[in-house]
Amino acid sequence: MFAKFQLDTSCFNILCSTKTSPPNIRGTSLSISVAVSPIEKHEAITKNNPQRLLETPNGGGTWKFNGVWKQCHGNRPDPSNQTVEKNPDRERIEKTRESFKFVNKRGKLGSVNGNILVDKLQAKCSRKWVSYGGCIPAILAALDNCKDLDDALKPWAEKLSNKERSIILKEQPSWERALEIFEWFKRKQCYELNVIHYNIMFRILGKAHKWGYVERLWNEMSFRRIEPINSTYGTLIDVYSKGGMKQHALCWLGKMNKQGMEPDEVTMGIVVQLYKKAGEFRKAEEFFKKWSLRHDGSETFSVVGSDSHLSSYTYNTLIDTYGKAGQLREASETFEMMLREGIVPTTVTFNTMIHICGNHGQLEEVDSLMKKMEEVQCPPDTRTYNILISLHAKHDDIKMAAGYFAKMKKACLEPDLVSYRTLLYAYSIRKMVSEAEDLIQEMDERHLEIDEYTQSALTRMYIEAGMLDKSWLWFRRFHLAGNMSSEGYSANIDAFGERGHAFEAEKVFVCCQERKRLTVLEFNVMIKAYGIGKSYDKACWLFDSMQSYGVLPDKCSYSSLIQILASADLPHVAKCYLKKMQEVGLVSDSIPYCAVISSFVKLGELEMAEGLYSEMIQYKVEPDVVVYGVLINAFADLGSVKEATSYVNAMKSAGLPGNAVIYSSLIKLYTKVGYLKEAHEVYELLQLSGFHPDVYSSNCMIDLYSERSMVSEAELIFENLKQKGDANEFTYAMMLCMYKRNGRFEEATHIARQMRELGLLTDLLSYNNVLGLYAMDGRFREAVRIFKEMVSTCIQPDDSTFKSLGSVLMKCGVPKRAVNSLQVRRKNDAQSGLQTWMGTLSSVVGMDEDDDANDDDDYA
Repeated sequence: MFAKFQLDTSCFNILCSTKTSPPNIRGTSLSISVAVSPIEKHEAITKNNPQRLLETPNGGGTWKFNGVWKQCHGNRPDPSNQTVEKNPDRERIEKTRESFKFVNKRGKLGSVNGNILVDKLQAKCSRKWVSYGGCIPAILAALDNCKDLDDALKPWAEKLSNKERSIILKEQPSWERALEIFEWFKRKQCYELNVIHYNIMFRILGKAHKWGYVERLWNEMSFRRIEPINSTYGTLIDVYSKGGMKQHALCWLGKMNKQGMEPDEVTMGIVVQLYKKAGEFRKAEEFFKKWSLRHDGSETFSVVGSDSHLSSYTYNTLIDTYGKAGQLREASETFEMMLREGIVPTTVTFNTMIHICGNHGQLEEVDSLMKKMEEVQCPPDTRTYNILISLHAKHDDIKMAAGYFAKMKKACLEPDLVSYRTLLYAYSIRKMVSEAEDLIQEMDERHLEIDEYTQSALTRMYIEAGMLDKSWLWFRRFHLAGNMSSEGYSANIDAFGERGHAFEAEKVFVCCQERKRLTVLEFNVMIKAYGIGKSYDKACWLFDSMQSYGVLPDKCSYSSLIQILASADLPHVAKCYLKKMQEVGLVSDSIPYCAVISSFVKLGELEMAEGLYSEMIQYKVEPDVVVYGVLINAFADLGSVKEATSYVNAMKSAGLPGNAVIYSSLIKLYTKVGYLKEAHEVYELLQLSGFHPDVYSSNCMIDLYSERSMVSEAELIFENLKQKGDANEFTYAMMLCMYKRNGRFEEATHIARQMRELGLLTDLLSYNNVLGLYAMDGRFREAVRIFKEMVSTCIQPDDSTFKSLGSVLMKCGVPKRAVNSLQVRRKNDAQSGLQTWMGTLSSVVGMDEDDDANDDDDYA
């Protein structure tokens, strides 16, 4: 797919970075995330940094662009987007740097006056404030130290510019303080508040989910006749979307359209993100295409390659949207267009494409993308390697996954928690104990925390590897640390319980009890463990003791215990708990009733099963199609047409459609009682309903047709079964019997030969049918050979077998009295009698060992 890409790297203006920048919205800053992988949080994509020019003693300037300082002489940046700072401020910056010297060589924070976090925050804020230059650092420091705004801002009263007011609002630590300052600006009539200031407040209040204040400021803008701009709507759509209020966000889009304002590229990207987050990928694509059509007049997706030149941010958003929608082709086309336009793909772009292709099993394309990264000098980051580790582990190439882990280290990238956890989990489910332990040791050396999910997976690894002692020690390590949650304990109980180690599961349960963290989760998995271990009394005892621990059973507790008891053929005990479940109001569906009804049916206690059905109706619990199916099948087995039909009618009255199981049960019932018409109607209904009739139902129909010598109807079903490969030994045997019954020995013999060729002569009934056919058709030698074959395969002959063989002997002239004598001898001594029969048959029919060697030649 990507092998044909010809990259002209000379067309890329800048080296790629791990982040992309959306187009600038004048006066506001939008931070949008593009998700590239479920492994970690979304990759942040931030706005371009402003350009700043520092004066230098030689009269030149130093231009800062995207964090990179460049010397500029003749070609200066656009002055509209820059500030000039005195280079002597370097001394002040150097002082600020001194405040960071409490970070030791290992990267760990040292103690400064016993308050590390506060000092770190102050140092960070100081450096950021200094970077603004001018009076801003002093203003922010005053606001930070003085609560009264009049006192804090007194030195700069009536002198603050629009830009300075914007910075002050953005730098506030809380929405309350920002709103207080905003209101102070309004009270000072000398200050003009413009749309940019409102945009900033919309973002601050929206992030805090203060929707009432947002609405109030919007109305205030209208009252003050401050016209919203594109970025105003973009900000509102963005904050409402991220606040989980999709419909409100779309309402802002509607207001924007009503005003006749066309979304710019950034706002368009925000809306696409909105739809993507909601999983409405088609709507995201349609919105983008409509936007493109209005901007370029093109009705095709190729608008991306038009003169509009979308930003890398927009490309990344579109690629990610297509990826999450599972549209690999569209994502690949967008990536290809991005390359054709000379837009440099970033690490985010490549990570997204690698993740999409890997999820679609396109590992060759993943390799191609890695080569492209190298061609455009875009080095993989930690997330790239994490995606590769995850993809190859998912595709069961653990060697490659481990290889990328090693490559990440070789590239001087430090594996993060995701790297370790992904590979560690991959090792655990493959029972790669040695490799997992090496990784654990490495994590311990780096003081990296192993999460509870990985911990329980490793417990399972040790258990499945037969290392029960190690699994217990592994659990105790985390238990003794004292940080294990209730979910962690329940996962470990389940790990032991699922493998039948109920004793160890009990020990974990006791550990959880010691920590006073017992919840309904621990009880539920322990009940499940007892069920797997067939300790039904213990399961009931634990359930009954829950309330003494201050824990109330939930729906899962009742359902699990009822299912365990019903499966253990203890429906009477299960019924008691079902009654309790009903009393506490936790029965919301027919599933627990179905389990107990099925158990009663299995034991043949249909009265109890019907009683539970009546109870369901009484409590207004609607039976589902499975409950009806169980009851219909139970009465079908008994041949009770009236009862089965009553449940069919009740099911129809409830508006429930029949399914294949119910139709098959009815066909079985009608076959048992010989109701051809009814069986035929149900069989046709089964086909018309779109269900595939199973071989049992089809065999029932062949049986009914066969008994009535309806040869063509039986043949039609038989041929259909053969075409689908569903015809079994019983199918062939019934067709053989039908042909034999109708004197069509040639067709019957053909069926017998097919049965032999297909290996479908394995059952006593089949052998008897074939033997009876040969005896009836005068094929005595074949009959004797089939008998010998039957004995050699250890299939014990029965009375029907010897009846057919007796017929062969009498047709060959042996007196009936002699045949009766052979029967008596067989009954007195089965083994000796069997040998006498074989000897007599060989002698009378005229067969010897040479004839047996040519066995296959005579079957025709």
